[in-house]
Amino acid sequence: MRLLPTTLAVVIAASTFSIPAQANDQLAANICNYVQTNDKNRLRKKLKENRVKLRNIYSGISCNGDSLLRTAMKSGSDKVGTFVAKRLSVSDLKAAEADGMTVVQWSEANGHSGSTITAAINERIAGS
Repeated sequence: MRLLPTTLAVVIAASTFSIPAQANDQLAANICNYVQTNDKNRLRKKLKENRVKLRNIYSGISCNGDSLLRTAMKSGSDKVGTFVAKRLSVSDLKAAEADGMTVVQWSEANGHSGSTITAAINERIAGS
């Protein structure tokens, strides 16, 4: 599977330290890989090692053109997808993505409305 991570300019802007562009690409590739393989522990460790918060970099990462939540749903990565949903702000969860659909709208249109990730997203939105 080919990964197409985008540059994480948000990480540099939101951090007190600078990360070389190549390291940003490697971080994005690692995050995409951990999401696709449902490896929550390694994802948490990688975020902690790089001192970044998921909510600060979420919009800057694309895995094969999809957001992390869409990637998790497509991959059946329920543990990681639920983790991501719980770490994002409600406004991020409600925001339209590149195709104009929110993650919940996309999940319903693509047969993922019954996933635990969609349930976690809906729970976060309802609790706001």
